[in-house]
Amino acid sequence: MAGYLSLNYYLKQKFGERVQKIPLDAGLTCPNRDGLKGRTGCIYCDSKGSGTGEASKGISVEQQMLQGMEWAKRRYKAGKFIAYFQSFSNTYAPLNRLEALYKQALQGPNVVGVSIGTRPDCVDEERLSLIAHIFEGKMVWIELGLQSAHNETLKMINRGHTVEDFEQAVRLSKKFGFLVCAHVIFGLPGEGRQEMEHTIEYINALPVDGIKFHQLYILKNCPVYRLYKRGSLVPMAQEEYARMVAWSIKRLRPGVVIHRLTGDPPKHGLVAPMWSTDKAGTIHIINNLISQ
Repeated sequence: MAGYLSLNYYLKQKFGERVQKIPLDAGLTCPNRDGLKGRTGCIYCDSKGSGTGEASKGISVEQQMLQGMEWAKRRYKAGKFIAYFQSFSNTYAPLNRLEALYKQALQGPNVVGVSIGTRPDCVDEERLSLIAHIFEGKMVWIELGLQSAHNETLKMINRGHTVEDFEQAVRLSKKFGFLVCAHVIFGLPGEGRQEMEHTIEYINALPVDGIKFHQLYILKNCPVYRLYKRGSLVPMAQEEYARMVAWSIKRLRPGVVIHRLTGDPPKHGLVAPMWSTDKAGTIHIINNLISQ
C-alpha cells in the first residue's frame, strides 16, 4: 500500500488476485444533454463524454466486455473483472433498455462485480432495484458525480443537480447495500482551498466508500474554454493539486477506497493545464506528500 487504500489493493484483498475494471460505453446520454435539464452539458464536459466511444462504432456492451477481458488477461494477468459502465449517465434510460445493457456485461463467472457511473439525479428505487436483481451476489459500486459540495459552484458549472440530490442518492444506494464512490473535481471556477476542503469534509461525513479525484482541465471544445481564454479561470498548478489530494487522503476516514488520484484527459483537445498529461509525475508527487 502507498499510505492509502487503493482500489487495486482493495480488490486484491477481497478476491485474492488481480481484478481489472473493464470500461464500457453503453451509448447512453445525460439529462444535461438531451434537453431534460439542458443541452450543453457541464461546462467542462466533452461532447463525447468520458470513456471509449465504442458504442458510436456499433460495438455492443457484450463485445466490449469480452474484448476488454482478453486484453486485461494479457496486459495485467487479471483473473477476475468488474464491468465499468463509464460514459455519460448509466442509469439514465428506460428500465428495459438498462436491463438489456446490464445483462450483456455478465460474461461468465469471472465477472465479479459492476461499477456504474451516473449522476445523483438519475438514481431512484426502480433503477437500483433493477441493479440489485441483475447483479445479485456481485460487488456493486455506484459512482456518483458530486464534483463540489457547494450549490453555488454546481450552478456555475451547469451541473443541473444539487448537493442535496447527491446526499439522497448516496443514502438510497446504501439502502440497497451498494458501495458508493464520489467523484470530485479540484480547481473549479470560484473555488479556493477552503471550498475544496469543505467538499472533502462533507463527503467524509456521509456513508461514502470510495472517492475519485480529478483536476479541472480545459478542453478546446468545452464551454469552460471561454472562461480560460478570457483569463477568468486559472487552472491549478501541479504541486497545488497534488497537495490538495494528499491533504484529502490524510483527512478521509480509514477504509475509504481511493479509486483515482488524477484525471486523464484526451491529449488531442487538451488546452490546459499541460501537466495533466504527466499522470505518473502527478501521482509520484502525491505519494511523496502522503508519506511525509
